[in-house]
Amino acid sequence: MKKLIRTVLFITLAAFIATSALASEGGNPRKGKHLYKKNCKTCHASGGEGGLVTPMTKTQAQWDRIFKKKKHNEDGWKNLSDKDLKDIQQFLFDHAADSPQPQTCG
Repeated sequence: MKKLIRTVLFITLAAFIATSALASEGGNPRKGKHLYKKNCKTCHASGGEGGLVTPMTKTQAQWDRIFKKKKHNEDGWKNLSDKDLKDIQQFLFDHAADSPQPQTCG
């Protein structure tokens, strides 16, 4: 029984470390949700010019790659600070398709 508990704890810790390594550091997901709705949803709502994009349209790794490589139309990000982008990234990461709490933006 102790061996089973140790194994479960090890797997849980390993999963936490792997997930934490992907997440943006210091982002505020609550602020990120507000910023996403205010700045991103106008182009990324259904029928918008940027196509439908919600946190669930990508995996956590895909969101991290997009923000790391700055794969976005520069006009969409030019008025956002680095902190704002980290907050948006954290919101998208926390609610990505493969996250524990996937969601749309509401």
